[in-house]
Amino acid sequence: MTDEPTIAIRDLHKSYGATPVLRGCSLSVKRGEVVVVCGPSGSGKSTLIKCINGLEGYQSGSIRVEGIEVGAKGTNLPKLRARVGMVFQHFELYPHMSVVDNIALAQVHVLKRGRTAARERARELLTRVGLQDKADAMPADLSGGQQQRVAIARALALDPQAILFDEPTSALDPEMIHEVLQVMTELAASGMTMVVVTHEMGFARRVADRIVFMDAGEIVEDASSDAFFTTPRTQRAAEFLSKILAH
Repeated sequence: MTDEPTIAIRDLHKSYGATPVLRGCSLSVKRGEVVVVCGPSGSGKSTLIKCINGLEGYQSGSIRVEGIEVGAKGTNLPKLRARVGMVFQHFELYPHMSVVDNIALAQVHVLKRGRTAARERARELLTRVGLQDKADAMPADLSGGQQQRVAIARALALDPQAILFDEPTSALDPEMIHEVLQVMTELAASGMTMVVVTHEMGFARRVADRIVFMDAGEIVEDASSDAFFTTPRTQRAAEFLSKILAH
């Protein structure tokens, strides 16, 4: 068993043209750890996690996922993305396919599972996210919270080592947020390695092992959840917390 972290980011720099988006970010995530990335809009949070599974490129630095260098020329990104799932803000489900087929599709194409086995696994995962009765529904027939839970089941279907969440509740109505956070809480309790970009500070406080606070493309704080909420080390993080916790 290796001691290498599941995800290791070292001195990551990324710009869009002349505009720097990430400035020297370093972060490591151990197996089974839940890390919440928070910070003001435009601080680089979503860009950082999209770099982890190769959805965004970067100019310099290093990202290793289970020892594989993400930016290396020969890296098989589809295979990497099966190992590191991603759940987006907008659910990205195929509207013309039933829920069960949405979850089965990548299993067939990426893992080369037989269609029957893939659909069986999809139904198991729908039970896990509380949607066993929605297998044959179309995405348009589901609420936003239900669609996001299907998206989580789809990420789980590839048996990932880690899952990245990019503001998974920000497009949802308040009453739907809870059902998605509940599934994520259960996932964390099961030992899944998770990196979550979110403004849901109650969830962060309850579930995260560590909080990473970003501002202007830099990681300003990387602290245990308790330490971050009780004694933030920087004025910038204290201001952010006082604003977000006041809501």
